[in-house]
Amino acid sequence: MSNDLQNLAINTIRTLAMDAVQKANSGHPGLPMGAAPMAYALWTRHLRHNPHNPKWINRDRFVLSGGHGSMLLYALLYLTGYDVSLDDLKQFRQWGSKTPGHPEYGETPGVETTTGPLGQGAANAVGMALAEAFLAQHFNRDGLNVIDHYTYALVSDGDLQEGLSAEAGSLAGLWGLGKLIYLYDNNHIQLDGPTEMVFKEDVLKRYQAYGWHTIDVEDGNNAEMVSAAIVEAKNVKDRPTIISIHTTIGFGSPHKAGTSEAHGSPLGAEEVKLTKEALGWPQEDFYVSGDALEHFREAVEKGAVQERTWQTVFDQWAAKYPELAQEWDLVMNGLLPEGWDVDLPTYTSSDKAVATRVTNGVAINAIARHVPTFIGGDADLAGSTRTLISGAEYTGPQHPAARNLRFGVREHAMGSIVNGLALHGGIIKPYSATFLTFSDYMRPAIRLGSLMKIPTVYVFTHDSIGLGEDGPTHQPIEHFAALRAIPNLTVIRPADANETVAAWHVAMTLDGPVTLIFTRQNLPVLDGAESIHAGVARGAYVLDDCDGTPQVILLSSGSEVHIAREACQRLRSEGIQVRLVSMPSWELFDAQDAAYRESVLPAAVTARVSIEAGVTQGWHKYVGSQGIAIGLDRFGASAPYQVIYEKLGLTPDAVVQAAKRLL
Repeated sequence: MSNDLQNLAINTIRTLAMDAVQKANSGHPGLPMGAAPMAYALWTRHLRHNPHNPKWINRDRFVLSGGHGSMLLYALLYLTGYDVSLDDLKQFRQWGSKTPGHPEYGETPGVETTTGPLGQGAANAVGMALAEAFLAQHFNRDGLNVIDHYTYALVSDGDLQEGLSAEAGSLAGLWGLGKLIYLYDNNHIQLDGPTEMVFKEDVLKRYQAYGWHTIDVEDGNNAEMVSAAIVEAKNVKDRPTIISIHTTIGFGSPHKAGTSEAHGSPLGAEEVKLTKEALGWPQEDFYVSGDALEHFREAVEKGAVQERTWQTVFDQWAAKYPELAQEWDLVMNGLLPEGWDVDLPTYTSSDKAVATRVTNGVAINAIARHVPTFIGGDADLAGSTRTLISGAEYTGPQHPAARNLRFGVREHAMGSIVNGLALHGGIIKPYSATFLTFSDYMRPAIRLGSLMKIPTVYVFTHDSIGLGEDGPTHQPIEHFAALRAIPNLTVIRPADANETVAAWHVAMTLDGPVTLIFTRQNLPVLDGAESIHAGVARGAYVLDDCDGTPQVILLSSGSEVHIAREACQRLRSEGIQVRLVSMPSWELFDAQDAAYRESVLPAAVTARVSIEAGVTQGWHKYVGSQGIAIGLDRFGASAPYQVIYEKLGLTPDAVVQAAKRLL
């Protein structure tokens, strides 16, 4: 490779990024301009990918965790032959374009995950590498390696300042994820100025302490040095590697290179002109030489050859292991095997009262027996969340390939890593688990999982003041409303064992992310498993009805359904016509047709009372302006849960009195 052609290719990345940001009058030119040599070295010499088949399962993954530098990725995708055109680059940050301001999964071919909130991509990459390790152990046989790839993440100073990256990095080092490689764009500049204002630690020593292999590349403009470092990283099999690559933000800009002015704003027309002069570049906007494009487009044939070579190995493997091949076809298409739900239990009212968190554990194990790549874990709370898969191994030191993922007290990394598992493909409905009040610690991951519409399951237990004596620090109040506010997220809060089983059935068959919310305290079992399953799938259903037209409708979710049920019986004993509606999922109910919604909540019945152990926010959508929402618009307290319910007014008496006031 001639230095002239290499420099031409690298400067093509720089100038495309610079021009796109300038045309949009918005964006971050500095990272692409500084990181272009490392990106060039990786994408042309190491990254195994097929631009004409971006979903090839054994491709290397590349995650741009510093998503503000999105034009670096878009330029690479265009240049190497993905379905991203030069016109798409010219539409950077515009309505409906393939090149939004930060990379968005599902919007742009070749984008592996949605990044931008710093640290998320770094943690997603840990999840992808974890998925590779698990699937490799599960499917590879006799030297026929159908899963065998690397995961690369380009991380920034900002990524490594976020606590999330520390959580994820600690786990990656503990597990020994040898096929995970971070390229650290160490340019000493961030949005507000030099990083030394806020960030002085020795990053490589920190990652050594996490158990990572570390490499320092002093000249980030030297693609040969970067490439040699990647080779070294790939040869370290027992631990992940971080390569600190010293770069100059906004390289080439005569007045803004090496300053925060190059970070998050266009260079300006005059500075763009001067930069092109400094680089010996034509003044034409979006100029791409034929030689540079031809060089980059070698990735198309190279990728096709790599996939064909892999396909030969895969065909040999499939012929030798046909049962594994059948399983592969299912999991790689995100499908469930026939009979996956055969062991899900049903319950009757003669069964003893049981906490929904306990039934949750029964359901998980029933599913796990039939879905081998159904895996998940908890934030040091498995004994409480009941989410362990019986008889399966745990992750631990130098042992990532296990079904029970032990995350420790790292909720944020847990959510982001589980997102990475789902993004990789082949892992069926990965789940995480912790107490509901700690959903705050992983909310950014849940939000991004919902934005990407990926098939994750976020399990939360200890869902209310019903956890009792631990008090208000651990008692969720605003969390139902906070989760329900996230678009694309289905929230399900079951009322008993049968609703819990039905909730898991929905979670396994529904596209997109699902949050399952369970109790600590025991709840009576409701009769009618078949109708309950159908009702949960539709979000709300009539649990108990009167003989004629109802005078009042009682609505509830979760444990408070049983409070509403007692109130229903008492009102009926006084001759009042009452309908009881269990409403485990607002999102599922809202998705039903108008006729079904009317059949459950007839518009003519305006006397409605809801009760839920959380903020009342949102319930008036269902009880109407004339109805009453009973809840907790305050924090809880420390006491036995029965006392808390009584003292805070979540009682059958309160529901009865509210119904009578309306009537």
